[in-house]
Formats: sequence, C-alpha cells, structure tokens
Amino acid sequence: MRLAIITLTKKATKKGVEIKKLLTPTNRFEIINIFTLSKYSDDKTIPMENGFKETISNIFNSYDSLYFIMASGIVVRTIAPFLKSKDIDPAVITSDEDGKFITSLLSGHLGGANELASLIAENIGGIPIISTASDVSGSIAVDTIAMKLKAHLRDLESAKDVTALIVNGERVELRLPKNMSVKLDSNSLDCEKPKNIKKDIAGIVVMSNRLNIEVTQIIPKNIILGIGCRRNTSAETILDSIKLTMKESNLHMDSIKHIATVDVKADEIGLLEICNRLDKKLIIIDREQIKPIQDNYEGSDFVEKTIGVRCVSAPVAYLSSNRSGKFIKEKKRYNGVTVSVYEE
Repeated sequence: MRLAIITLTKKATKKGVEIKKLLTPTNRFEIINIFTLSKYSDDKTIPMENGFKETISNIFNSYDSLYFIMASGIVVRTIAPFLKSKDIDPAVITSDEDGKFITSLLSGHLGGANELASLIAENIGGIPIISTASDVSGSIAVDTIAMKLKAHLRDLESAKDVTALIVNGERVELRLPKNMSVKLDSNSLDCEKPKNIKKDIAGIVVMSNRLNIEVTQIIPKNIILGIGCRRNTSAETILDSIKLTMKESNLHMDSIKHIATVDVKADEIGLLEICNRLDKKLIIIDREQIKPIQDNYEGSDFVEKTIGVRCVSAPVAYLSSNRSGKFIKEKKRYNGVTVSVYEE
C-alpha cells in the first residue's frame, strides 16, 4: 500500500513524521511519503512547491491512501474535483493535528479507509471515526466482501442495494464456486453453500468468473392475507392497503395464495371485487373459530362490541393457513382496513 500523509502546519508536519515512524514497522506500506508546505519541509518530507491544491491534483491517483492531517472541510473541497467512483478513488482519511480522532472520509470499504483509520488509531492511540452503516451495525458490506476476496464488483448499484438488506437485518446468501470457500463474520450473511435457498433469504451475492449469469425467480404462492375492514370500504382503498403492506414486507403480489376474512364480511362488495381482480379465493372464517384464539392477538373493544370478536385479520389469516408458518406482519392499519400477512 502506498500512503501519502499531507499536512499544512508545522504541528501537523511533526505529527506526520511521528505517525510514519509508528506505521513503518507494521510492514503494511510499500511507501509512506509526507507532503507539506515548503516552509515546513525538511529531509523527512516532500515540499509542495506548487502549492496544496496542485500537489493534491498531481498525487491523488498515485497513492492507494491519502491521510490529511487537517480539517475535513478543507479536504472535501480540495478533493471534490478528482472524485470518480468508489471502486477507483483512493482511501481518504483525516485527523486533527493531535491525532485524537482519525476519520474515514472516502472509500471506506473498497479503498480500505475504514481499515486504515483503525490501524492508524491503534498505533498512535487515537479514536477511529467510522460512519459507514454496515460497520456501525456490526454487519458486513458487499464491497467489503469483494475486497476481502480480492475480487471485482460488477455493479456498484446492486451491491449497495444488497448491502442495505444486510444492514437492515435481512439475510443474504453468498453463493460461491465449488473451488472456493470463505468465512465472513456477519450475523446477516450466510456464507456456506446450502443446497436450497432458505425461505428467509432476501438477497443473494453470486461470485463467478462467467461473463453472463442467467438468473430467474420462481415465486411461491405461500402468502395468506387476513383482511378486516369497515362496512362499505371501497375496493380501491382495500387494494391500496394490500399493495402498501406487501411492499413494506418486500413481498411480491403474485405470492398471495388466498385472502381470508370473518363471516360477517362474506358479502363485503369491495373485498369481493378485490378478490375477483386479483383472482384470489376468499376464505370465510366463522367467528366461533376465532374466539378460542383471539386473545393471542391485539384486539379492540369496539370490534368486539360490533361483531362479537375482538380481532379479525390476524386470526383469520392463521386459521385459513396450514398453521405451520409465521406472521410476517401481524397487523397493518390503513384507512379503515386492517391487513395481516402470514407466510406458510
């Protein structure tokens, strides 16, 4: 790794020389050069004879990492014209002149700025400032996986989307060729080579050297919707509530197996119309079936006074299922409509 340390004051230059001395024995760096203004330069540093901005322009792409011992604002304004992409830009870190806080500013994962900030902080007794979401949450980003495997990311945008799944606690599967194995410490990443994709997998990272990888999706019909609504609720309102709930749950509309409701809603025109539009069967659950299990779910005195049971959507979803699955969303309210989502 080629590291450039850039300073603008006498104190920062002295700190840069000190840091180089501490980092050299780690054997992590091919070269460490210290750049400073000509008036502070000596035989241990390289003078910025053409000024700060011109020097950064000349060296920005010549080093793997740039460490600025100065205010972050100055750095941001200076490097902005040279930024291209996270898979090309060098790692950029900053710190105060005392080296108390070492901030990973740019290319935290692919460029290694997060790791570098931690390494420097460990060696000089500072505090690393890492703000990338995956690191803060204790998970691992897709670009970090690529870096650890010394591999190339084909698509940064999809990598960002899959990383978002990991950060949000969703499970992501890493599919590897038979001749590779890797162990990555993450609660949200399945790094084994399972024979079948698990039901709770929300994303997949495929590692392959093939130019084209054909991927298709088969959508199982294993989602049951329990619906409760006010009398004479419009079909559009019911459909909006279903679509919103399915989207929030990251579920495809084609995965709906059937819709269930309580017996007093068997003639609800809006609900019948929606089942017809979606081509889904409407399962009717008798209130007497609900009563023994209604206390397992959030209930309402008003609903009980009106129809004789305390809740509708959750118990009808459960009772109309194979009863061996789980609720993805037990209750979602929207404009007088209540939707429960049960996955078999």
